[in-house]
Amino acid sequence: MTISPTLVDSPALPPLVEPAAELGREEIARYSRHLIIPNVGVTGQKRLKNAKVLFIGAGGLGSPALLYLAAAGVGTIGIVEFDEVDASNLQRQVIHGQADVGRPKGESARDSILGINDNVRVRLHPVRLESANAVALFEQYDLILDGTDNFATRYLVNDAAILAGKPYVWGSIFRFEGQVSVFWESAPGGRGLNYRDLYPEAPPPGLVPSCAEGGVLGVLPATVGSIMATEAIKLITGIGESLLGRLMIYDALAMTFRTVLLRRDPGRVPVTELIDYDEFCGVVSDEASAAAVDATITPTELQRMLGSGREVALIDVRERVEWDIVHIDGARLVPKDRILSGEALAELPQHTPIVVYCKTGIRSAEVLATLRRAGFADATHLHGGIVAWAQQIDPSLPIY
Repeated sequence: MTISPTLVDSPALPPLVEPAAELGREEIARYSRHLIIPNVGVTGQKRLKNAKVLFIGAGGLGSPALLYLAAAGVGTIGIVEFDEVDASNLQRQVIHGQADVGRPKGESARDSILGINDNVRVRLHPVRLESANAVALFEQYDLILDGTDNFATRYLVNDAAILAGKPYVWGSIFRFEGQVSVFWESAPGGRGLNYRDLYPEAPPPGLVPSCAEGGVLGVLPATVGSIMATEAIKLITGIGESLLGRLMIYDALAMTFRTVLLRRDPGRVPVTELIDYDEFCGVVSDEASAAAVDATITPTELQRMLGSGREVALIDVRERVEWDIVHIDGARLVPKDRILSGEALAELPQHTPIVVYCKTGIRSAEVLATLRRAGFADATHLHGGIVAWAQQIDPSLPIY
């Protein structure tokens, strides 16, 4: 990442979208507070009406952004989303309600959007975004907004946007912090930047936990998603100074906003094709994958092992806050970082079978690799983690 703490004024980008032919009487009444802003006016509102915006994900960041873009009068909104609404989403994904649990997220989001503005055309893409479909999909829209929470999809969005020649607004949230920027490789005036200028390489597997593993303050997406929607409106209408070339960092605990300049990475290689992004980012490291090949047990096998009377050291490698939510009876808490650092290795039995588990199996695979490297030959890890255990063995346990 190449950054500079000094801000400079940059000329406004030209409007991304040509204005629609006209506004109807109802539209003039609805958008009157836009029309009387000199920077927006009738022409700006016509541009919004004519705009086609694609949002990747209808989750935490998609909730406020989609609702505000619809309220602002964006004519066509596309949503890429194949997941279903889960009860754990409701703490922050305000585009969905209790009655939507179990429904496809795209359909739930569409209904909420149309409840705000039935003049908006909502196009659902209930598919997983992949290298095979991303570029063709992006080419149908003027602007992309990326609210995903994993590095593989972020790099895919970036590279597909480059190949499709589209700008996109990127947002990220974790616990109490949010980040927003605009990337547009083919931006006019030689100002082009892309996500690889911020993150030339994906972080090592397991280093950055997802929101599902690390948590997120429920109100945080409201701020970050609204900033994303603001940037989209600015790009569409050609007003103000966009975040192209800048990274905005929001700290909710300190209630501070900080903006740093981004510069093109002189060493980056031009994007000419899409790749296997799961392999590029390595959801699990090669060492962890290799260790897990012959050292993974299923929930059923673990249940049988625990019930046999055989001595087993069951080690929970999650954090204390997760342990307090739910854990498997008989387990002992030894957080992952204490094992990976070597601090806790002396506390583990050398001559007793060890089974490590986490939430879904990703962190425990990394721990397993460390244990095998340290000489714990009889160590295994639980496939699917405590989520799989609760689903297959003990449905009374909560899933978080």
